[in-house]
Amino acid sequence: MKNLSLKLEDDIFLETEKIVTKVKKNRNRYINEAIDFYNKLHRRRLLSKQLSKESKLVSGDSLKVLAEFEKLNDGD
Repeated sequence: MKNLSLKLEDDIFLETEKIVTKVKKNRNRYINEAIDFYNKLHRRRLLSKQLSKESKLVSGDSLKVLAEFEKLNDGD
């Protein structure tokens, strides 16, 4: 586990303290879970952007392949 020095804005710190008290969770665990959640959120967003970009790259080829399949079906 890594030690980290962190500066939080006062309002974020105060809200965090209120929440960790209510949910009976230590501050370190709470911050670790929050960062883990945020990392997963951003990983999904990055993956979505990548999939969208790659989909656009192959869309022209996909239309050509679809047209070829339609030609094959028309020959039945």
